[in-house]
Amino acid sequence: MSSRTITVPIDGMTCAACSSRIEKVLNKQEGVDAEVNLTTEQAKVTYDDSHSSFEDIKAKIEKTGYRVRNESLQFQIEGMTCAACSSRIEKVLSKTDGVEEANVNLTTEQASVKYTEAFISEEEIFKKVKKLGYEPRVINADARENKKESAYKKQRFLFLFSLIFSVPLFITMIDHFYPDEMLLPHWLMNGYVQWALATPVQFYAGLQFYKGAYKSLRGSSANMDVLVAMGTTAAYVYSIYLVMIGEVNLFFETSAIIITLVLLGKLLEARAKGKTSEAIQKLMGLQAKKALVIRSEEEILIPIEEVVKGDQVIVRPGEKIPVDGIVQSGHSSVDESMLTGESVPVDKEAGKEVVGATINKNGTLTIQATKVGSDTALSQIIKVVEEAQGSKAPIQRMVDVISNYFVPAAFSVAVLSFLGWYFVAGASFETALINFTAVLVIACPCALGLATPTSIMVGTGKGAENGILFKGGQHLERTHKINTIVLDKTGTITKGKPEVTNIKIFGKINEQEFIEIAASMETASEHPLGEAVVHYAKENNYQLFKPDSFQAVPGHGIEGALSGRAVLVGSRKLMKENGVNLSGAESQAETWEADGKTVIFTAVDARIAGIIAVADQIKSSSKEAIHELQKAGYEVAMITGDNERTANAIAREIGIDIVFSEILPEEKAGIVESLQKQKKRVMMVGDGINDAPALATADIGAAIGTGTDVAIEAADITLMKGDLRAILQAVQLSQKTIRNIKQNLFWAFVYNSIGIPIAALGFLAPWVAGAAMAFSSVSVVSNSLRLKKVKLASLKEV
Repeated sequence: MSSRTITVPIDGMTCAACSSRIEKVLNKQEGVDAEVNLTTEQAKVTYDDSHSSFEDIKAKIEKTGYRVRNESLQFQIEGMTCAACSSRIEKVLSKTDGVEEANVNLTTEQASVKYTEAFISEEEIFKKVKKLGYEPRVINADARENKKESAYKKQRFLFLFSLIFSVPLFITMIDHFYPDEMLLPHWLMNGYVQWALATPVQFYAGLQFYKGAYKSLRGSSANMDVLVAMGTTAAYVYSIYLVMIGEVNLFFETSAIIITLVLLGKLLEARAKGKTSEAIQKLMGLQAKKALVIRSEEEILIPIEEVVKGDQVIVRPGEKIPVDGIVQSGHSSVDESMLTGESVPVDKEAGKEVVGATINKNGTLTIQATKVGSDTALSQIIKVVEEAQGSKAPIQRMVDVISNYFVPAAFSVAVLSFLGWYFVAGASFETALINFTAVLVIACPCALGLATPTSIMVGTGKGAENGILFKGGQHLERTHKINTIVLDKTGTITKGKPEVTNIKIFGKINEQEFIEIAASMETASEHPLGEAVVHYAKENNYQLFKPDSFQAVPGHGIEGALSGRAVLVGSRKLMKENGVNLSGAESQAETWEADGKTVIFTAVDARIAGIIAVADQIKSSSKEAIHELQKAGYEVAMITGDNERTANAIAREIGIDIVFSEILPEEKAGIVESLQKQKKRVMMVGDGINDAPALATADIGAAIGTGTDVAIEAADITLMKGDLRAILQAVQLSQKTIRNIKQNLFWAFVYNSIGIPIAALGFLAPWVAGAAMAFSSVSVVSNSLRLKKVKLASLKEV
């Protein structure tokens, strides 16, 4: 038994009732847990493949009246020599799970594949072809980016088409109110002319509503399409009856104007919803489009999609690094600000790792591709943001329950309104029909369905733009509830990289000679403290020599010889065991150690030559961030494996009162649990690797890092910039997003709660109801878009 999670794109959803219905049907299956998002038009489905399959899930969705969207992929295939080649590729692809249809043309050397992206990716299709011994090549890689724009243009055409036919009908409606003032052509008042004008609107522009209604009813549910189709059809058909019996006062304008206004609302909504995903588009825009690779000892420029693991990629000055990799040759500095937020370029040379989408500044690099396609750090970030935007916040559950019953309830109110007016109040059939139609149209729950997901999309997108990756809508919602923040020390409060802070010389040796001796001995060591001394020497252009002999003394330091002299570098204990007199040096060492620094002793020919203080420096922004969090009312604690004296020295410097010292990595989760037992809602902030158990235990786990797979996997939030001030930004964004969701839900509920009774009581014309319904959705999406402009705590340089 194994669990699998897929994201299924769904066509045909028009309102909250649709997404709620699909979710309910899927969750009835054994071993299936589904979340359906109206805004992204996707379902995130986790299922037990011993009980269900993708085909079962797809069948359930389609039986409900909706369609699992297939993607189309066209690509070129190199290496085919005969019909047997094309036939074999076609046969293998057609039998692949998730592929609906595959056609391979030998003459054009092209393949056309229809597939479900939830089950198989473009990359996996290419791997299938490569495994058969052929080489796939991308054609028109940007085609998918134009799909949304094409859909928008189609919606715009239908609206304009509908508008052209509806305007004359609208004018005839005004003429009914002001018969003595309007000078209309007599033929425009002819019932058959109005019938002719209304018909294209009803059955061409409005065809999508009939299709949607049919699918919904076939699936034993009702949605917005059912309400619009039923209301407009009632007005249209009754108007035909009136034309037949010779009546002049018709209702063709009602059906046509409602459809036109609903189309306008959907057009504006589509454009606004497009803006909610701008963060993803910006992230995708960071990717390089092409890469210069070495193939068969030649440099060739290929699309980024064709780069494979192990390729040698050449990156010239000013170019984007196309994929993640390791520098093979060359020296340059790389701007990694898109990933880390650090404005200072990072030096890169042979052996160093580079990340795709960062910018090579001033030297040519040859890198070996280690991660390509969906495995790169940027692709992982995009994936996290996409999944977060498609996820549901807990508050959405309540909305889904309401939406599930809303349309049937609204239809019942419409029927009762008709019966009440016609049979109880004794009104005319026309009056009862108009009120029936107005209730149906005003009751569409579009605004209700868009209220939460649009805010989540914009909120997570805003976070991504600021280097804050929320793993899901539930984490975005829960973050604003935390009141205690536990900070790991190394790599979170501090830089995570020891640096030389102090040097004191004893005897006649000068500082340069002293550092050259100590650093030369440390070149053979792999200890982080030794690396800090070597780095200091290189930074100051001191000369390094190869030791005559070298031996590591585990836990204490190193001993050896350099230029014929015996050298010891390491701890106080190492010196004493070798009979080195530390008088004078020891008191200074104790002073530095009280400040939380580690002291390295160096002796030459059994005499103390000098001491070096090394410390993991506190990030320049940490003190300010902790002060701001405390000022905002949060309780801040530090957790570290350091000894009590060192931990307290650092805590004093940054202003933290609560300190947990000498804590092993596996004990950190227990500290978090003990705080939770005190009724505290805890955010744990760490580096995402050795802090993983504590991150998982906390109410919210936040990983400080550069988007590594481990950091993203371990935490609920990843703070890409490594700046603790981003914690306050994350909390603020959560607060503002939840406030925005509540505003949306309030107005959506108020709109329907007030609108339906007003329509039922006969105070709302159907076309006005249509306009109100259309613009309610737009107002909700527009309010969500305000989140794009919110100001978060500034990460100014300190």
